[in-house]
Amino acid sequence: MIKSMTGFGRGENSSNGFQITVELKTLNSRYLDISLRTPKALQHNEIDIKEIVQKQLSRGKVHISINIEKKDDENPTIKFNDELVKAYGEMLEKIRLIANIQEPISIKDILRFDDIFENDQIEEETGKVIWNCTKIALNDALTMLNQMRLQEGTELKKDLIKQINGISEMLTEVNSLSDGRIPEVREKLQLRIKSLVTDDKFDPDRLEMEIALIADKMDINEEVIRLQSHLKFFLEALESEDSVGRRLNFLCQEINRELNTIGSKANDSVIAHHIVLGKEKLEQIREQVQNIE
Repeated sequence: MIKSMTGFGRGENSSNGFQITVELKTLNSRYLDISLRTPKALQHNEIDIKEIVQKQLSRGKVHISINIEKKDDENPTIKFNDELVKAYGEMLEKIRLIANIQEPISIKDILRFDDIFENDQIEEETGKVIWNCTKIALNDALTMLNQMRLQEGTELKKDLIKQINGISEMLTEVNSLSDGRIPEVREKLQLRIKSLVTDDKFDPDRLEMEIALIADKMDINEEVIRLQSHLKFFLEALESEDSVGRRLNFLCQEINRELNTIGSKANDSVIAHHIVLGKEKLEQIREQVQNIE
């Protein structure tokens, strides 16, 4: 089942007063490109987060945003370093005495030292709770994302099958037109050459050889067979369970090459018109394939 590379997923989970929200947005990209925006409490888990995503996504630009909120009934914890407060107090008192400053030391003087306050360190057990919630929310977001990508992939598949079948029908018509052209070319060449040469210089064997060479140059049977094979492989790839975006892109290049060769070898305005229509369908296919994982 093919998947689109664009989508959105959101997951939430809460425990022990923490609410974790994970949002995923994906866009087209040749490779898997993951960008993270995480709070400080999860920065040491960034590699783990990327590994989880890599198991489910193979291509695309992935934006991951994770938010942690504490519930309102949770009281914030503010801590300060007792030893630092004591040391700064003693230092200021010593400076006051040396400088012969009469004013006593106040709380404002000590509060000027920012490092006396310790950040609310997340305890080990709390960290485990946050990480477990994050994993659940992340997997839920990935599930939602993949569902959206599969739905869009299903619509892409329908359109791609329609366009490939259109090229196949065009190819059948071109092949039919080409089959009837060689006898016609042979007859026209014979009449033209006979009108340009005298009877004593006319060499029928040489004429047949020249006609055979021209007919060989105009024969598109080999290109038609290769193109039919590429179209068949394209349809088979659409049924694959694997990531097929790169394979489809390669097949588009091969289909384009065969269409160009058929158009140049056929040397016929009617066939050229059909080839132009086929290339228009291929261009639509190329645009769609750029969005397939």
